[in-house]
Amino acid sequence: MTTYRASRLQGITVFVQAVEAGSFTAAATRIGLSKSAVGKSVATLEQRLGVRLLDRTTRRLALTAEGADFHQSCLRVLAELDEAESRAASRRREVSGTLRISLPVTFGRQWVMPVLCNLARQHPKLTLDVAFADRAVDLLEENIDLVVRLGDPGNSASLSARYLGHQRTVTCGSPAYFVEHGVPTSIDDLANHDCITFGQGGHVFPWKLLDSEGRSVDVKIRGRHTISDGDALRAAVLDGLGLAQFPTWLVADQLRDSALQTALAPQGVEGSPIHALWPATRDLAPKIRATVDELIRAFTPVAPWDRDLA
Repeated sequence: MTTYRASRLQGITVFVQAVEAGSFTAAATRIGLSKSAVGKSVATLEQRLGVRLLDRTTRRLALTAEGADFHQSCLRVLAELDEAESRAASRRREVSGTLRISLPVTFGRQWVMPVLCNLARQHPKLTLDVAFADRAVDLLEENIDLVVRLGDPGNSASLSARYLGHQRTVTCGSPAYFVEHGVPTSIDDLANHDCITFGQGGHVFPWKLLDSEGRSVDVKIRGRHTISDGDALRAAVLDGLGLAQFPTWLVADQLRDSALQTALAPQGVEGSPIHALWPATRDLAPKIRATVDELIRAFTPVAPWDRDLA
């Protein structure tokens, strides 16, 4: 049935080309067929319709009355087909549909959501479906279009990745804490301070510090307290409970307002990377491409949370 319909459409196309070209020879040149193939196609069409569409002369083709009427109908059909193809191609390029995206909870809420809101305003046909999770989301298993991941992006052949930058980590305390306990000047000094570590699932994360030669090292800190939520950890340090290490994106406002102050490496130490990940396909959906491009514009070359920090 499909082949039959395709041959009918081809016959109509050849007929219209023959009329516009004025001869089978000229039509054959236009569409890349032989003159005999063009003539046979038109003859088959006439046989199927049971009417003569063209009067053939040695010099030129002439439409019969039935042929003229059929020709106008064919032009309308082909115009509608062209319009349908254009609409389909436009939708293929258009940023539309539902974008299912997974974000780290605090980072996503504070820094990615404004980017997504701006994107949605630019593209009225885009629908956001945003989930928050502080875990390694399985994009294929959970039917996710895009994920922003803090840390190691992994090495899966089924995923594509785009680097968005690195986190920068700083060791912070409140001004009141430093007045009471002093400011540590070396890694060894931390043993004399109330350090608060970040831990999840029984794992306590090391601090990234600079050794005496300026090299980045991971240091296991014996913290007096351990807190598993970044916002709560920040609140505890603001309250003067002790020192902690943060990514600058979490404490940018507090550093800018001097509610928190840095110690050891004031400029911070390069931490884990930030990536956008999506299922690897040869044809990237416009909604994913647009989102990744918007994230790149927002986060590079300098991350917004670091732009005003010394």
